[in-house]
Amino acid sequence: MSELLPEEPALRIEQHAGAPSRKALAALDHLLVVLPYAAAATAWQQVPEGARLRRQLEQLGKPAARGMLRSRLGSAPDVGVTVACLPDSRHHEDSSYARLKWAAGVMAEVLGPKPRTLGILVAGLPDGHAPGVAQALLLAAGAAAFSLPDYRRRKPGARRLRLVQLFGPDMALDLQRTLVEIEAANLVRWLTALPPNKLTAGGYRALLAQLSEHHDWSMRFLDGAALRQLGAGAFLAVAQGSGEQGKDAGIVHLAHRPATGGRPDVALVGKGILFDTGGTNLKPFRAMLDMHHDMCGSAVALATLLAVTRLRLPLAVDCWLAITENRIGPQAYKSRDVVQAADGTSIEVIHTDAEGRMALADTLALAAREKPGLILDYATLTGQCINALTERYSGVFTNRPALNDLLVATGRDCGERVWPFPMDEDFDEELKSEVADVLQCSPENEGDHILAARFLQRFVPATQPWIHLDLSSATRKKGLGQVPAGPTGFGVRFTLNLLVDRQDALAAQLAARRRAG
Repeated sequence: MSELLPEEPALRIEQHAGAPSRKALAALDHLLVVLPYAAAATAWQQVPEGARLRRQLEQLGKPAARGMLRSRLGSAPDVGVTVACLPDSRHHEDSSYARLKWAAGVMAEVLGPKPRTLGILVAGLPDGHAPGVAQALLLAAGAAAFSLPDYRRRKPGARRLRLVQLFGPDMALDLQRTLVEIEAANLVRWLTALPPNKLTAGGYRALLAQLSEHHDWSMRFLDGAALRQLGAGAFLAVAQGSGEQGKDAGIVHLAHRPATGGRPDVALVGKGILFDTGGTNLKPFRAMLDMHHDMCGSAVALATLLAVTRLRLPLAVDCWLAITENRIGPQAYKSRDVVQAADGTSIEVIHTDAEGRMALADTLALAAREKPGLILDYATLTGQCINALTERYSGVFTNRPALNDLLVATGRDCGERVWPFPMDEDFDEELKSEVADVLQCSPENEGDHILAARFLQRFVPATQPWIHLDLSSATRKKGLGQVPAGPTGFGVRFTLNLLVDRQDALAAQLAARRRAG
């Protein structure tokens, strides 16, 4: 497979009912024991050498009882053990996100010595609570054990986690789903972190071709000539600034059909700006430094398609990736240019650093022609969304306002939190042009995340359900939930939760709109 993919072997997870045997303990490098706050004696009885560990924890005092104890097993002295007590729910938030964040802190401690095999024993939790805690720990282990691209000659800490053994009551966890979510989110993190001279447009396209062949997707690449024939002037305006280096730029259409034929149930659209200088309206140094992350939306769309395929979900999926750079050069587009998008809409350019909405305009218009049941697009689109929400939440926008409560609940349940913004028609007053159908953006930049969404909505027919994620959570220096600092992989788990776990509620909302229309 492509050198642009991580070479690390996938994390293995095995589940066993009951406490670990002496033989199982001897095969571990480390054992993590998870107990409720102020665990009862019956919970400690399930823990190897529980009486001794309980005394050690109590000797550390009350504050430590709410945290962690690190020790070793007397019966297996080569095996380290960490006892982690869940926070007191009377004084701490009990939510999916809080569990993920707690799990990240636990895993940072547990994986410090770099164990290759880790046992996790969950004991004494109320019925129904253990699966959520176990899943959070597995997700945190998968994120913390994953290595991002590293080109140093001497890579520190080559030893990494290979196997997790999960002990405790039968929790009926879907381990395949958990593993797929881990690997898909890590793929987003990996691709987002790749240096811009490694993940070029040509290299990305070659990677997509290999993945398509491996997973039996169909692939179509719309290059500059094909896009000119389609009238996709908005995308081409961005791509033209790259000159010869932009010859590999284009829109990639991947299609997954678990059954023969049929319209797509969902179209995933991703912004793939591989490096963003800002174009003619050049970014300053610090604002440009990490602009290889601007392709994150395309990585989320791709990884979600991969997850759907690996889980064998009965969904026909299209994936549309807008792949180019936004460079400065003699051919770069400029303010007050007027270009025409693939659906015939004329656009007056205001700011060349608002290139994402230009590339997505044509991509959305082309995706909508296939009449999917739902379009979701992903983009690191606006700084205003980060200003509004910080990097803890991502913004969500839709042309079906009745979906907003469902989208918020989806994010709350999976721990990838989103927040909706108004999409009232009068926002379009800021996008009125004297010479074209629409302004690309407002010169004032107020509420740009909302105006960007209103701009994109123009390229989706009103009959077409559409959700736009402005990925303000794409990266975070302090980490997010279970994920350490850097690219977060945000979006994959949100989408799977929406399409799989909430499919009935989603279908009901979309059907209600069709009946009303």
